Amino acid sequence: MQPVQKISKSRKRNRRSHHALTPTHYVRCPQCGTPKLPHAACDNCGYVNPKLSLQIEQEAE
Repeated sequence: MQPVQKISKSRKRNRRSHHALTPTHYVRCPQCGTPKLPHAACDNCGYVNPKLSLQIEQEAE
């Protein structure tokens, strides 16, 4: 079954204007300086906030 009326490009693009992807925001870890997600523990050192730090196991080489 075909559409009854054609949807113009401007109407179609206007409807999809909020579908754009936003880039992932990173912040620097205040302890080691590596990029990390905000409000998350650092993957490198385990730093969360001054009162809390997670133990990160280092891989044996």
